[in-house]
Amino acid sequence: PLDVAVIRLPRISNFTDFSMLDQYPAIGVRYVQSVQELEKPDLIILPGTKSTLADLLWLRQSGLEAAILKLSHAGVPVMGICGGYQMLGRTLSDPAGSEGGGVLHGMGLLPVDTVFSAQKTRTRFKARVTASDFAGAELDGYEIHTGKTTVEGESFCILENGQPDGCVSGKVFGTYLHG
Repeated sequence: PLDVAVIRLPRISNFTDFSMLDQYPAIGVRYVQSVQELEKPDLIILPGTKSTLADLLWLRQSGLEAAILKLSHAGVPVMGICGGYQMLGRTLSDPAGSEGGGVLHGMGLLPVDTVFSAQKTRTRFKARVTASDFAGAELDGYEIHTGKTTVEGESFCILENGQPDGCVSGKVFGTYLHG
């Protein structure tokens, strides 16, 4: 089967994002917490998290960030959802202290920068994927996140209100849409 490795962040949220993948016998979903468990999957997913900055630091300390970067550079696709999407960017800044404060360099796989705020976005959306590998796919999901992400690249999808969402760079994809 297609081997999908979901990174089991310490503060993972929205587990239901991946339950649909279990319905397809040609897809094997594994939750991994270490470099040894990661191996060489066909797709890596960085899920949402309740604490993006803390989980990004955990990725670094566990060695998973370096392993993901190495696999990405070798052509393995990487998908980030919500906090995982933010981690894939260049910088994560928290001037209001909503995530503990400070600035961290992201993984640098997407040309995006995120500034956290105390205000949480909670919105339901339909969207159409524009990213070439998935172009035309219809999505029905929701956003629940803090902060604003500035994108300097191709968007992943267009929301029903006409606004772009997410970012794509090569085989790296990110979106705020859950579900």
